[in-house]
Amino acid sequence: MIPDQKFLEKFEKGLDTRSLGRSKIPATLIGYGEISAIFQIGDDRTTVYKRMPLFRDTARAEQYASMHRDYCDLLTRAGLTLPQSGTAVVTLPGRPVVLYIAQQKFPSHCVANKVIHTCDRQKAKRLIEQIVSEMMKCWQYNKSCRPEFELALDGQISNWVVMEDQGKPLFYFIDTSTPFIRRNGVEQLDPELLLQSAPAFLRWLLRLFFVDDVMNRYYNPRQVLIDLVANFYKEQLPELVPMAVKTINGITGPDILPLKITDVEKYYREDKFIWTLFLALRRMDRWLTATIFRKRYEFILPGKIRR
Repeated sequence: MIPDQKFLEKFEKGLDTRSLGRSKIPATLIGYGEISAIFQIGDDRTTVYKRMPLFRDTARAEQYASMHRDYCDLLTRAGLTLPQSGTAVVTLPGRPVVLYIAQQKFPSHCVANKVIHTCDRQKAKRLIEQIVSEMMKCWQYNKSCRPEFELALDGQISNWVVMEDQGKPLFYFIDTSTPFIRRNGVEQLDPELLLQSAPAFLRWLLRLFFVDDVMNRYYNPRQVLIDLVANFYKEQLPELVPMAVKTINGITGPDILPLKITDVEKYYREDKFIWTLFLALRRMDRWLTATIFRKRYEFILPGKIRR
């Protein structure tokens, strides 16, 4: 997939980050992560975009785009199925350099956090088993490639799409925008880039207390699995948590300590508090930037998030 460079430059020039629908080329918010929003532009129903206004210069943006390509290639080698994707670097005078990641769009009802709401208990159990099986491909690949390569992924349920291929489910992993790669034990992703979306007055605190923990937990299979199960609280499906814990403990090997419901509950409470506070501070930062300092706030924030 090769994004239309000139179209994205035109879109970026007329973008209203506070209200996508009021942009010169209107866009529609269709999802969000903890850092970046996911949207479609105009009437195009085939492509979604993530926008990352994180870079001081084109070279750094191009380096990130190259790392994204490497990450996708390595995940594919590990056996995961990924959507078609591509990148474009957009540079406008007086603005941060922006990396756009374009990705094949899937029907919203096929995203796993939507699918889980339509499943009976047995189908929900099978869905969890299949998602964990997909994640284990990454961890098995790591065993064969360490220390040269080690991959991590954010395996939460909204990062998986379930399509049908010749009557069988085909799982796509769709959250490739944060390329977690270690080479010879060294993290390749600059954590300072992830801090760019945080308010400037908060970055020192995040750098001191949170960044290493957040980065490292994606390389810990047990933590990734706890995060997956905690998603059921976020999806307002707490009744699935005991079944999910039992299911996962039944299919993971001796390398992963069994999950406990108390661990999932503790993780969810802490995660909910941290990200709720973080979003509130980002909204305050947007207000200060736009209203007090009369500057453009570069990031697209989600609306109210139900957790």
